[in-house]
Amino acid sequence: MSYLLARTAADHDRQRIEARAWEPATGRLLDYVELARGDRCLDARCGPGETMRLMAQRVGPTGHVTGIDVDAAIGEHAIGMLHAAGHRQCNFALVDLATEHAIPGAPFDLVYARLLFMRVTDPVAVVRRLWDAVARGGHLVIQDYDVRTIDVAPPLEPVSEFRRVFIDTITAAGRRPDVGHQLPLLLAQAGVGAPDGTDVAGRLESLSNLGPEFADMYRAMLPAADSLGITTAERGERDLEELVRDVALYPDYVALSPLLIGVWKQKVPA
Repeated sequence: MSYLLARTAADHDRQRIEARAWEPATGRLLDYVELARGDRCLDARCGPGETMRLMAQRVGPTGHVTGIDVDAAIGEHAIGMLHAAGHRQCNFALVDLATEHAIPGAPFDLVYARLLFMRVTDPVAVVRRLWDAVARGGHLVIQDYDVRTIDVAPPLEPVSEFRRVFIDTITAAGRRPDVGHQLPLLLAQAGVGAPDGTDVAGRLESLSNLGPEFADMYRAMLPAADSLGITTAERGERDLEELVRDVALYPDYVALSPLLIGVWKQKVPA
């Protein structure tokens, strides 16, 4: 599974900020499916462990939370932080869902994935793998982006350029920038069926709040955008400087995040 954003300490910090910003939307879905004490959970592409923390708080010490990721450094750091916070029921495994390697600990009462499917070239196969890891009576929960909504009002050219580079890079890499919108179709194509429920979340905030996140995402994507011919490193750095400048000049402009779209499905008990 190739990753379009740079795997650096700065990107780990970006992922942590991003995860905390979406905590209310993710917590809402965990409560929709009634995640309970003693449940066993899988966080596919666990990143910095913020969602594992939400799971651990709900399942308690008698439950279990497994995080998997292709980035060993971020996963191991996440487990260190979770254990230090008292969540000893958490563990991490290095797993690439694009391979056929077994998912350790399956089946689970909850299999969860956030911002995974924009990173894979065969999302239907990955949905099938995740569904296979769900226990009878358990739930599959997926949240992913539709990045086409990134915008600011009044319009600013650096934000428009960031959106263009983001969308074109994802597309050139064989992914879908609207994969969140496509989640019900992916479930159907994978043989899972129509979702039991859906959820759409977005953030409408001042540019002073969202602008730095846009800049961090742009910075993390520039190497891939350059290698794919979407922009050049030189132009990207110039555009990034202009974006940072406009965030400072127009802090009260209104920015719109990508939409975070969620679906969930229960596997019928035997």
